[in-house]
Amino acid sequence: MQTSPVAPPNHLARASFALIGLFVLAAFYTLHLGRVFFLPIVVAVLLDFLLGPAIRQMKRARIPEPVGAAFMLVVLLVSVGTAGYYLAAPTQEWLSKVPASVRQAETKLRIFRQPMQHLTRTAEQVERVTDVTPGGGTPEVKVKGPGMAERLFGTTEAVAAGALEVVVLLYFLLASGERLLQRLARLLPQRQDREHVVAIAREAEASVSRYLLAQTMINIGEGAIVAGTMALIGVPNPLLWGACTALVEYVPYVGATALAIVLGLVGLTTFDSPGQAALVPGSFLVIVFLFANFVTPHVIGRNLLLSPLAVFVGLVFWSWIWGVPGTFIAVPLLATFRIVCDRVEPLRAVGQLLKA
Repeated sequence: MQTSPVAPPNHLARASFALIGLFVLAAFYTLHLGRVFFLPIVVAVLLDFLLGPAIRQMKRARIPEPVGAAFMLVVLLVSVGTAGYYLAAPTQEWLSKVPASVRQAETKLRIFRQPMQHLTRTAEQVERVTDVTPGGGTPEVKVKGPGMAERLFGTTEAVAAGALEVVVLLYFLLASGERLLQRLARLLPQRQDREHVVAIAREAEASVSRYLLAQTMINIGEGAIVAGTMALIGVPNPLLWGACTALVEYVPYVGATALAIVLGLVGLTTFDSPGQAALVPGSFLVIVFLFANFVTPHVIGRNLLLSPLAVFVGLVFWSWIWGVPGTFIAVPLLATFRIVCDRVEPLRAVGQLLKA
């Protein structure tokens, strides 16, 4: 009697590894291709983690979940709308002055640009000497691409549609409360597994909510200090720079670096003295340094802090997947994943790798 040959264990391991790799690549491609579909869902889930405990507190006070969800959404929309209303005019005013500000900054930095200009002219002369292209070449046709704002965030219609989808999804998530989680847990066959999943979900939600709330309050406090500092220095529109600080601090390292460059431009166009101009980005960087090394570890706790390497890799990955919006949710997503890993036994080793 003949038996079918059995594949060696190493061949099975290679096949399993290949299948896992293909699945991961397919998942990445799906997330990238389905950005319009997945991004609002992820943002709504993160906001549900943040606001879910408040909804349950209202439920204990005998406020129905749909009413509590509607109240929280109204508070959120009014807060965002009020901030946008008061910051729209300063933002538009500053953006309208950007071309003139850049020219003014270039004039002040001309002394530093002279060596670079000399090198550029030399390179152009070498290029003309070595150019062997016959005259009358094929004319070059340039196609004008989308503007910077459209390239970063998409069209206005797409942003409005995504925001509306987030609001609707968030309301349903908050209003469903425990019912949605219980229904999802019923998909598991064993009762013990269902109870374990519900417990993990609740613990993870509580930890993520504390983390996101603490990080948001830290960003607001840092933005308030930056706004006060800019006002003392004499920088125009200090509230704008405080709001920008609170926003970019959701993107560690990259956000603060970009804003420091912008504030350097603001300092050059506002003050004639190089010392006063350098004081604008310098004071901002000092505040960022103090918050990152003293305030944030004390408020959030080092047990919830993420490894700088993990944060950098997460920023690169999610910016590749979802562009600029991905950079703003990269750290909350990474923190959520790390908290879940701490509560799932097979993933605890991964969670340890993500810790600071």
